[in-house]
Amino acid sequence: MGYSTYLTFLLGYVTTLITVYYLAIKSIPSLLEIFPKFVPFAVLATVVAVPLTVAIGWIHLKRSRLYSSETDVGMEANPYNYKSTPGKEIELSWPVLLVYLNILEKLAETNGLLTEEDKREVQVLKEKLSIVIKGGYVGSPRRQTNF
Repeated sequence: MGYSTYLTFLLGYVTTLITVYYLAIKSIPSLLEIFPKFVPFAVLATVVAVPLTVAIGWIHLKRSRLYSSETDVGMEANPYNYKSTPGKEIELSWPVLLVYLNILEKLAETNGLLTEEDKREVQVLKEKLSIVIKGGYVGSPRRQTNF
């Protein structure tokens, strides 16, 4: 990871600077007058290039449909969008939600506020919560993996 991300990036950047300076600037006398030494050229190129490339990349990302499509695919492919993460969610969050749902169902039924359709919806939700609490999947993930 370190080699492919950081070392090759740094080597590629330095190689590009050296190539541009010694092949382009040294060959053009008017540019050689502006940049007689390599270090000022490298500093100026870095100061200008870094913000410029970040801005161009940000504009490209915002205008490109690829980013939103990639995000959509990532959301659909992520198994934790269809199951609960281990730990506090399975042990605490979902069981509390199930207790709340049971209490609300009892209150609504006592007050005569539940229709048959409401009862079916609540039952479906309780079943899905039980599946999630047990570590199962709800919905339709692209692929199911066991962790």
